[in-house]
Amino acid sequence: MQVESKIIKAQIWDTAGQERYRAITSAYYRGALGAVLVYDVTKPTTFENISRWLKELRDHADANIRIMLVGNKTDLKHLRAVTTDDAQSYAEAEGLSYIETSALEAMNVEEAFQLILGDIYHAISKKAVASEDDRAAGAGAGVKEGKTINVAATDAGGEKKQCCSA
Repeated sequence: MQVESKIIKAQIWDTAGQERYRAITSAYYRGALGAVLVYDVTKPTTFENISRWLKELRDHADANIRIMLVGNKTDLKHLRAVTTDDAQSYAEAEGLSYIETSALEAMNVEEAFQLILGDIYHAISKKAVASEDDRAAGAGAGVKEGKTINVAATDAGGEKKQCCSA
């Protein structure tokens, strides 16, 4: 996506809140720059579960992770059970950005990604500027320039192995 005339590439992992992924989600949190917590506006239990997911994120992710709360399925107006005001108040109290979407109608879906990626971009930009200021003041090392690392599995002969194959 484009953020402030820069092309931003994002890797997105979707666990869909499934319990079978809970054991491995903490591994995904390490190094994550952002998280999107989605609940169904027609199902209050999904909104109630947000606090548990948020705690898990805060326990395992970097302290500076950018987090967005998303209320989805706004197209089902007649079934809405979680009010916009309740969700906005919760997001504000927890320091989260907030948006409502309808994946069915493609309403605000791209905007949600633009918001979280813009938030991440600005946070990293501020960190980089602060780091440059520190170096200029002689405060030592700061944020390093990114480097691409090839993580493809290879055996001793240099041949690639497929993941998880016997």
